[in-house]
Amino acid sequence: MNLEKLIQQCSLNNRAAQEKVYRLFASKLFALCLKYSPNYEDAQDTLQDSFIAIFKKINQYKNIGSFEGWIKRVTINTALEKYRKKSPLQLVKEETVEETEEVEYDDSSVSIDFLLQCIQELPDRYRLVFNLYVLDKYSHNEIATMLEISPGTSKSNLSRAKLILKEKIETHLEMQKSCSYEG
Repeated sequence: MNLEKLIQQCSLNNRAAQEKVYRLFASKLFALCLKYSPNYEDAQDTLQDSFIAIFKKINQYKNIGSFEGWIKRVTINTALEKYRKKSPLQLVKEETVEETEEVEYDDSSVSIDFLLQCIQELPDRYRLVFNLYVLDKYSHNEIATMLEISPGTSKSNLSRAKLILKEKIETHLEMQKSCSYEG
Protein backbone atom coordinates (compact mmCIF):
# COMPACT_ATOMS: atom_id res chain seq x y z
CA MET A 1 0.00 0.00 0.00
CA ASN A 2 1.46 3.39 -0.94
CA LEU A 3 1.82 6.22 1.54
CA GLU A 4 -1.10 8.23 0.16
CA LYS A 5 -3.47 5.28 0.69
CA LEU A 6 -2.03 4.68 4.16
CA ILE A 7 -2.71 8.30 5.08
CA GLN A 8 -6.25 8.02 3.74
CA GLN A 9 -6.82 4.85 5.77
CA CYS A 10 -5.38 6.52 8.87
CA SER A 11 -7.89 9.34 8.49
CA LEU A 12 -10.61 6.65 8.69
CA ASN A 13 -9.06 5.38 11.97
CA ASN A 14 -7.86 2.16 10.36
CA ARG A 15 -5.64 0.69 13.12
CA ALA A 16 -3.62 -1.47 10.73
CA ALA A 17 -2.76 1.56 8.60
CA GLN A 18 -1.89 3.57 11.70
CA GLU A 19 0.43 0.78 12.82
CA LYS A 20 2.15 0.78 9.42
CA VAL A 21 2.66 4.54 9.56
CA TYR A 22 3.98 4.17 13.11
CA ARG A 23 6.46 1.50 12.02
CA LEU A 24 7.55 3.57 9.02
CA PHE A 25 8.31 6.74 10.97
CA ALA A 26 8.73 5.88 14.67
CA SER A 27 12.53 5.59 14.65
CA LYS A 28 13.03 8.91 12.82
CA LEU A 29 10.54 10.69 15.05
CA PHE A 30 12.05 9.15 18.19
CA ALA A 31 15.45 10.59 17.24
CA LEU A 32 13.71 13.95 16.87
CA CYS A 33 12.01 13.53 20.26
CA LEU A 34 15.38 12.81 21.88
CA LYS A 35 16.68 16.16 20.64
CA TYR A 36 13.86 18.02 22.35
CA SER A 37 13.51 15.97 25.53
CA PRO A 38 15.65 16.10 28.63
CA ASN A 39 15.88 12.30 28.84
CA TYR A 40 15.02 9.00 27.17
CA GLU A 41 11.77 8.43 29.07
CA ASP A 42 10.41 11.87 28.21
CA ALA A 43 11.35 11.24 24.57
CA GLN A 44 9.30 8.02 24.63
CA ASP A 45 6.31 9.90 26.07
CA THR A 46 6.69 12.65 23.48
CA LEU A 47 6.78 10.08 20.68
CA GLN A 48 3.51 8.54 21.86
CA ASP A 49 1.89 11.95 22.30
CA SER A 50 3.12 12.92 18.84
CA PHE A 51 1.54 9.93 17.16
CA ILE A 52 -1.73 10.60 18.96
CA ALA A 53 -1.60 14.17 17.64
CA ILE A 54 -0.61 13.00 14.14
CA PHE A 55 -3.54 10.60 13.91
CA LYS A 56 -5.97 13.18 15.35
CA LYS A 57 -4.79 15.85 12.89
CA ILE A 58 -4.12 13.65 9.87
CA ASN A 59 -7.10 15.14 8.03
CA GLN A 60 -5.23 18.47 8.11
CA TYR A 61 -2.49 17.05 5.89
CA LYS A 62 -3.47 17.99 2.33
CA ASN A 63 -0.72 16.18 0.36
CA ILE A 64 1.14 19.48 -0.02
CA GLY A 65 4.79 19.04 0.83
CA SER A 66 6.18 15.84 2.25
CA PHE A 67 4.23 13.85 4.79
CA GLU A 68 7.45 13.21 6.70
CA GLY A 69 8.04 16.96 6.97
CA TRP A 70 4.49 17.44 8.22
CA ILE A 71 4.76 14.75 10.92
CA LYS A 72 8.14 16.13 12.00
CA ARG A 73 6.54 19.54 12.47
CA VAL A 74 3.71 17.99 14.52
CA THR A 75 6.31 16.15 16.62
CA ILE A 76 8.39 19.26 17.26
CA ASN A 77 5.26 21.21 18.20
CA THR A 78 4.18 18.40 20.54
CA ALA A 79 7.59 18.38 22.24
CA LEU A 80 7.61 22.16 22.63
CA GLU A 81 4.04 22.17 23.96
CA LYS A 82 5.00 19.56 26.58
CA TYR A 83 8.00 21.64 27.52
CA ARG A 84 5.93 24.82 27.91
CA LYS A 85 3.39 23.01 30.09
CA LYS A 86 6.05 21.30 32.20
CA SER A 87 8.33 24.21 32.92
CA PRO A 88 7.52 27.59 31.50
CA LEU A 89 10.46 29.20 29.80
CA GLN A 90 12.22 31.48 32.18
CA LEU A 91 12.67 34.92 30.79
CA VAL A 92 16.27 35.67 30.12
CA LYS A 93 17.36 39.24 30.40
CA GLU A 94 18.20 40.25 26.88
CA GLU A 95 21.78 41.27 26.70
CA THR A 96 23.85 41.83 23.68
CA VAL A 97 25.86 38.69 23.43
CA GLU A 98 28.77 38.64 21.08
CA GLU A 99 28.51 36.07 18.36
CA THR A 100 30.75 33.17 19.20
CA GLU A 101 33.28 32.51 16.56
CA GLU A 102 32.75 29.40 14.55
CA VAL A 103 35.32 26.85 15.58
CA GLU A 104 36.37 24.05 13.31
CA TYR A 105 37.67 20.81 14.71
CA ASP A 106 39.21 17.81 13.10
CA ASP A 107 36.28 15.43 12.49
CA SER A 108 38.14 12.60 14.21
CA SER A 109 38.93 14.60 17.37
CA VAL A 110 35.39 14.64 18.78
CA SER A 111 32.91 11.80 18.40
CA ILE A 112 29.33 12.40 17.35
CA ASP A 113 28.21 10.66 20.56
CA PHE A 114 30.19 13.16 22.61
CA LEU A 115 28.68 16.08 20.67
CA LEU A 116 25.14 14.73 21.11
CA GLN A 117 25.77 14.24 24.83
CA CYS A 118 27.00 17.84 25.13
CA ILE A 119 23.91 19.14 23.33
CA GLN A 120 21.66 17.00 25.55
CA GLU A 121 23.33 18.45 28.67
CA LEU A 122 22.61 22.06 27.70
CA PRO A 123 20.04 23.86 29.84
CA ASP A 124 16.59 23.28 28.35
CA ARG A 125 16.05 26.70 26.81
CA TYR A 126 19.51 26.68 25.21
CA ARG A 127 19.09 23.11 23.93
CA LEU A 128 15.72 23.91 22.38
CA VAL A 129 16.95 27.03 20.60
CA PHE A 130 20.17 25.30 19.47
CA ASN A 131 18.27 22.32 18.05
CA LEU A 132 15.64 24.45 16.35
CA TYR A 133 18.15 26.84 14.79
CA VAL A 134 21.18 24.68 14.03
CA LEU A 135 19.74 21.23 13.46
CA ASP A 136 16.22 21.98 12.19
CA LYS A 137 17.00 25.26 10.39
CA TYR A 138 14.26 27.46 11.89
CA SER A 139 14.79 31.23 11.88
CA HIS A 140 15.02 33.25 15.09
CA ASN A 141 11.61 34.76 14.33
CA GLU A 142 10.08 31.29 13.97
CA ILE A 143 11.78 30.11 17.17
CA ALA A 144 10.54 33.20 19.00
CA THR A 145 6.97 32.41 17.98
CA MET A 146 7.28 28.72 18.86
CA LEU A 147 8.83 29.31 22.28
CA GLU A 148 6.96 32.53 23.03
CA ILE A 149 10.15 34.54 23.43
CA SER A 150 11.61 37.46 21.51
CA PRO A 151 13.94 36.97 18.54
CA GLY A 152 16.67 38.70 20.59
CA THR A 153 16.27 36.13 23.36
CA SER A 154 16.49 33.36 20.76
CA LYS A 155 19.74 34.82 19.43
CA SER A 156 21.11 35.26 22.93
CA ASN A 157 20.22 31.68 23.93
CA LEU A 158 21.83 30.33 20.75
CA SER A 159 25.00 32.28 21.41
CA ARG A 160 25.16 31.02 24.99
CA ALA A 161 24.54 27.44 23.85
CA LYS A 162 27.39 27.70 21.35
CA LEU A 163 29.66 29.14 24.03
CA ILE A 164 28.88 26.28 26.43
CA LEU A 165 29.44 23.70 23.68
CA LYS A 166 32.71 25.36 22.65
CA GLU A 167 33.97 25.26 26.25
CA LYS A 168 32.99 21.61 26.68
CA ILE A 169 34.68 20.62 23.42
CA GLU A 170 37.84 22.55 24.23
CA THR A 171 38.00 20.95 27.69
CA HIS A 172 37.46 17.52 26.15
CA LEU A 173 40.20 18.10 23.57
CA GLU A 174 42.62 19.34 26.25
CA MET A 175 41.93 16.21 28.31
CA GLN A 176 42.52 14.02 25.26
CA LYS A 177 45.75 15.87 24.55
CA SER A 178 47.04 15.53 28.11
CA CYS A 179 46.13 11.82 28.20
CA SER A 180 48.05 11.22 24.98
CA TYR A 181 51.15 12.88 26.42
CA GLU A 182 50.96 10.76 29.57
CA GLY A 183 50.55 7.53 27.60
